[in-house]
Amino acid sequence: MLALSLLLFFLILFFMVLFLVRYHHSKNPVATEINGGTAILEAGWIIAATFLALTMFVYGLTGFDFLRRTPGDSIPVKVFARQWSWLFQYENGKRSPDLVVPVGKNIKAELSSADVIHGFYVPAFHIQQDTLPGLKTQVWFNPQTIGTYDILCTQYCGLRHSDMLAKLVVVPVQDFDAWLRGETISFPDRTQPVFLAEGQKLLVERGCISCHSLEGAALSGPTLKGLFGSNVQVRTDGKLRTIIADEGYIRDSIVDPKKDIADGYPDIMPSGRDVLSDDDLEEIVEYLKTLK
Repeated sequence: MLALSLLLFFLILFFMVLFLVRYHHSKNPVATEINGGTAILEAGWIIAATFLALTMFVYGLTGFDFLRRTPGDSIPVKVFARQWSWLFQYENGKRSPDLVVPVGKNIKAELSSADVIHGFYVPAFHIQQDTLPGLKTQVWFNPQTIGTYDILCTQYCGLRHSDMLAKLVVVPVQDFDAWLRGETISFPDRTQPVFLAEGQKLLVERGCISCHSLEGAALSGPTLKGLFGSNVQVRTDGKLRTIIADEGYIRDSIVDPKKDIADGYPDIMPSGRDVLSDDDLEEIVEYLKTLK
């Protein structure tokens, strides 16, 4: 397509210069009407242009078909996008905040969004595919080089869009199999996080720490450090009131965040009802009790 475009470009440029010289006013001070049959010329150009356009369409469709048809031996990974984090789930149920894949294997990323439009983008591999709420999309790739690569979001999806980051970690096949079984391995250029408790792991996997820090800093939402048992100011139906952040408040804030909105923070938190079980909520509450 590039060669064809260059050919047309130079052909048009040639005739443009030729006409500028041949029909310059110095050579034709008086305009001359050119007569002759043009039906054959016009019909020829219409046929040629139609053939050219269809040829480029078929050629482009072949490339598109290659990108859309996932090889049968691909390893499926579910990619969950939400404001503002990525979560990756494997066939055995293992979840990870980073996309860990074996080198030299076909990977099928099955994309879905919990809220708004996001863009799954791995610039090092020229991978880009939008993920939309209510619509499942997919993209496949075959990583050939061991290493760690950035995963970004290409669609502006809210206040912390630029912080919606993850890593694509390509490891040897045997290391991937061991990691998938639950063993601890050393990732290239990246240290595998060690979680103090199951609750903290859930906060990381579900993207909670994208808006709620564990160290005391205020982000899009209040920090989780020292939250449990403290007095917090919230707006309930627009009315300001002070309540104690007990177990019930924390659970309600996760599954029904619009019920009591923390004063001074925007009402942007999505509900965690569909991504957290009752056991998960219990683990998070128990972890927050230790986060003093």
